[in-house]
Amino acid sequence: MPKDAKRTRTPSRASRAPSIYDVAREAKVSVFTVSAVINDTGRVSTTLARRVEAAVRKLNYRPNLLARSLAKQQTHTLGMVVTDIANPFFPAIVRAAEDAAQRAGYSMLLCNSDDKEDKEAVYLELLISKRVDGIILNKTPGVFTVAQRRMLDEAKIPIVLLMRTCSGLKTDVVQTDDRQGAIDAISHLARIGHKKIAFVSGPLNVSNARARRQGYCAALEEWGLEYVPQLTFEGDYRIESGHRAGHSLLPHRPDAVLVTNYLMTIGFMTAAEEIGLRCPEDFALVSFDDYPWLGCFRPRLTTIELPKYELGDTAVRLILERLQGKRTQPVTVNLMPQLRVRESCGFMLHSGRAQGAAMGRNQKP
Repeated sequence: MPKDAKRTRTPSRASRAPSIYDVAREAKVSVFTVSAVINDTGRVSTTLARRVEAAVRKLNYRPNLLARSLAKQQTHTLGMVVTDIANPFFPAIVRAAEDAAQRAGYSMLLCNSDDKEDKEAVYLELLISKRVDGIILNKTPGVFTVAQRRMLDEAKIPIVLLMRTCSGLKTDVVQTDDRQGAIDAISHLARIGHKKIAFVSGPLNVSNARARRQGYCAALEEWGLEYVPQLTFEGDYRIESGHRAGHSLLPHRPDAVLVTNYLMTIGFMTAAEEIGLRCPEDFALVSFDDYPWLGCFRPRLTTIELPKYELGDTAVRLILERLQGKRTQPVTVNLMPQLRVRESCGFMLHSGRAQGAAMGRNQKP
């Protein structure tokens, strides 16, 4: 043979990843038996199954996940679209969803829409093209276009709406009882003596913002308090709108204010400092949502806590129920918020004044 002749070699098993055929040869079974054991799709005797499993471990065999996904029409991947990942409300929800997905053998793809419809549309198309098995969607304001509805219908992918509903879309929803949360907040403020209560809402084209406003109005009526339009402000769940709300509402000198998310509360408290007003001495405050670090703030905030981890966990559970064929009809899960009382609502000041007044009445002249 000439020296410059090329010799072809069959790649050795060490130079390439082992295949299902290598596993079959090692276990001395058919390829179909190996496939049945790996995919748990057929009845295989215990003895053969153990031989296949031993061969898989010995060869360090990794199944072709893409081929398996195409065969099963599943990718074991879920998509999640949130409106603002910088909002501290979302990380605990995302973490819970990821934990629940991983326990069930799924991976999670996270997308951030920035509350913009065009960006949301791009991500929905991307997730569908990636053939995710289900989508958790924190919807931007507005409804889907006809083309988007057709795309979602044709994809036949289970969708769970998170914290926001979407008109005309019949699908699963997991949300908090925001109306009741606002009622609890206003009722607490009224119970301790506040009568002139202001309100900062989120954007009223979003379902949970409308629910919180409905709760505010219902609680005022229940406690016989006057609704004053000048004491309400529509924000957008971001810091800057909370700042504008503070400069708009505080000059009216409300006794108290309910701010319906944490980011707007930051802006509101910044405005109060600029105006020269103190909480709770000059106005009481209740905020929606609670975080571990709030104990470091002074005054410590009274909040309506929303069960963030439970929201993410429930959203994945609803998708899995659909994928497993346990349910075909859409359901809405309402998780209950919890009032957490701290100094910002002014309860210590009001209780102290009430006790002082009682002592004055009991003293003899």
